[in-house]
Amino acid sequence: MTYSEASNYLLGTINETASRRTPGRLERMQAFLRHLGDPHLLYPTLHVGGTSGKGSTATMLAAALGASGKRVGLHTKPHLSSMTERARVDGTAISEDDFAALLEEMLPAIEQTAKEHARPSYYETLLALAFLYFARRDVDAAVIEVGIGGELDGTNLIAPEVSIITNVGLDHTDVLGETIELIARDKAGIAKRGVPLVSDAVGSARALIEAACGRAGAPFVSVAQVASIEQLPSETYGQSFAVSTREATYELSLPILGRFQQRNAATAIVALEQLTPALRPSVADVVSSFAQLVVPGRMEFFPGFPSIVFDVAHNPDKAASLATALAETFGDRRFAFVIGISESKDSPNILRPLLELPGTFVFTAFDTPGRASERPQRLVNIAQLSGRSARAIVDPIEALAVARRQAESSHVVVVTGSTFLTGLLRDWWLENVVERSRS
Repeated sequence: MTYSEASNYLLGTINETASRRTPGRLERMQAFLRHLGDPHLLYPTLHVGGTSGKGSTATMLAAALGASGKRVGLHTKPHLSSMTERARVDGTAISEDDFAALLEEMLPAIEQTAKEHARPSYYETLLALAFLYFARRDVDAAVIEVGIGGELDGTNLIAPEVSIITNVGLDHTDVLGETIELIARDKAGIAKRGVPLVSDAVGSARALIEAACGRAGAPFVSVAQVASIEQLPSETYGQSFAVSTREATYELSLPILGRFQQRNAATAIVALEQLTPALRPSVADVVSSFAQLVVPGRMEFFPGFPSIVFDVAHNPDKAASLATALAETFGDRRFAFVIGISESKDSPNILRPLLELPGTFVFTAFDTPGRASERPQRLVNIAQLSGRSARAIVDPIEALAVARRQAESSHVVVVTGSTFLTGLLRDWWLENVVERSRS
């Protein structure tokens, strides 16, 4: 099997529903992993859930563990450029050849699972492949990001050393429920007896998660109660701050933008402090690894005239964080937005905080198998109802070109919305602008 064949096979499974109306999803995943030899139980894991920040937090955890000399697996979703990103060891994605060979090896287990339940979904197959790859690479630990929710997510079969729920906001409401409370209950389903659960959730969500931990017998650790953040003098396009816990103070310099990342860093640190001495990185390990952190597609900044930011803000919570971060980082500079949103997302509430910022708006679309893009003209209509003028340009490359032409040299172009759009335009930018500038 070639990588192209493996990719086509997986894309053929992408329409598997995630609805609660689909019974037996976790049982199917359990059977699938059993046929593969339960690879998810062969190494220590850290389980990271939440509405926003879980990908960044997972990346921070993996970086700190790696700095301590551990071989570390990292599974996050969705990917920006390639399915291979779902299975990384020490920061490097599985090769296309190994990806294809491993999927081919998994086919008998897939067929057996299909006979007993139904064919594993796109997500389940990629997750199982990551679990198996980490076992084959003999990792010392793996950081596993939750897909959707928690209780019925395929990742909820791991036996983690620590569980994390970064925060709770409105996303995947068609699956998890229409309210913060319903979503919090689902995410709290990752709580397990005797396993510390660390969360930066607030309000009713925090109360519900804490109550769920009590019922499950999982020690609950509130980031807000055990950690404080102090701002330190920072460089223009980075941030310095200290995170103080009951055990230590970490003076950190992050080469990434967005003050919200400070909350993610505090959450990661508190989670690391719950680990056994054999796994726990030192303060120096945490500091050195965070200083070199790279989180693609999360407030990712490329200086220029104009500069450009790539950020995946595909739900209202992420969009609000992005809007705040842009205002904090760039002050009174104007923005040129290029935005595409998936049809299933809450477009009005995603756009609301962004439309409050000064700048121009170009709405576009993307073409990804199994994923429908919202019509750009509908996004224009939403903007116009807020009193903002906007353009609809279906082709995303053209949309980016128009936004850059409209922008003055002091402006900041912001590509955001769907992961699919952000990943596509980020790849184009790296290949056609960054690489050419180096040659």
